[in-house]
Amino acid sequence: MSSNIDNKPVIGFTCGDVNGIGIELLIKTLGDNRILDLCTPVIFANNKAINFYRKSLPDININYAATRELNRINPKQVNLFNCWEEEIVINPGILNEIGGKYAVKSLTVAGKALKNNLIDGLVTAPIHKNNTQSKEFNFTGHTPYLKNLYGAADVVMFMIAENMRVALVTEHVPVQDVAKHITKDGIISKLQLINHSLKKDFNINKPRIAVLGLNPHAGDEGLIGKEEEEIIKPAIKEAKQKDVFCFGPYPADAFFARGHYEKFDAVLAMYHDQGLIPFKSLAIGEGVNYTAGLPGVRTSPDHGVAFDIAGQGKADESSFREAIFKCIDIIVGRNEYDVQHQNPLRKISSKMIANAVDQKITDIPE
Repeated sequence: MSSNIDNKPVIGFTCGDVNGIGIELLIKTLGDNRILDLCTPVIFANNKAINFYRKSLPDININYAATRELNRINPKQVNLFNCWEEEIVINPGILNEIGGKYAVKSLTVAGKALKNNLIDGLVTAPIHKNNTQSKEFNFTGHTPYLKNLYGAADVVMFMIAENMRVALVTEHVPVQDVAKHITKDGIISKLQLINHSLKKDFNINKPRIAVLGLNPHAGDEGLIGKEEEEIIKPAIKEAKQKDVFCFGPYPADAFFARGHYEKFDAVLAMYHDQGLIPFKSLAIGEGVNYTAGLPGVRTSPDHGVAFDIAGQGKADESSFREAIFKCIDIIVGRNEYDVQHQNPLRKISSKMIANAVDQKITDIPE
């Protein structure tokens, strides 16, 4: 892992769609110098793009040092790694080819830096799935791109808040195709990844994981769909044999309405809206999207590009700030886990970072 003289984690930041709110979020969060007590930030973007949005935020004083070498960054300042040199036209609030092209440039450079251990964690600003598609980037979002980059067999889209954690079996899949993507092996794989993440990233010794059904009333014992009886229940049974402490399948509506999620360390939903609607409705604090199952740590805010308010200085940076804290927390958690398992490669002083987080997190305004 990367480290610097102050033993703070080096956190990379993508800029997202240059016509969205990503760069505004970067300026608002990294413009608070107290963040430098917790980490060394590296923005993967372009100085002219940063300056374009800085002009519309005159009350925020963000200073950065440009660098061409990630092994020679300034631990006492925000660092900017220029991912492109050419002039581009920025049109806040407009969905166009430029926004997607340079969002992908930022992501691919930052992703390689994460994979090569030049940074310790990555916080990604929002991209739009429509204008990022190309022959070179044929992915529906950050999660599948990073899975492919690492050559990972599987990863989990994990939504994290103060009072709940919700993971997904399927992500950006049309509803009409969801059922065909629900398989026993797929569910078992997700449960094992969640179980390992809860132990390694969140220091939960014996995690309890709830599994939701696919159909209304969890199938009513086969009366409303067969997936629960033929796929989900066998997957839960086999996962238990693999030392995963999991339960279900539960009817999704009653499970959330009656607060049963509070009894578990994580919930595995079958598809996107089944998990994200209750998460965004019931989560306490700002939600964070975490990609579990990768060797590197990647988090992001739980919202999109917000073209409707881009360039107007109205973007709320709370979720983005929380994504930074969560990225640092997970790095700390992993290092503590490594210490417990006597990993000799540990380089970051997790105790020092944890103390800094305890001291500074309450100082940063909501």
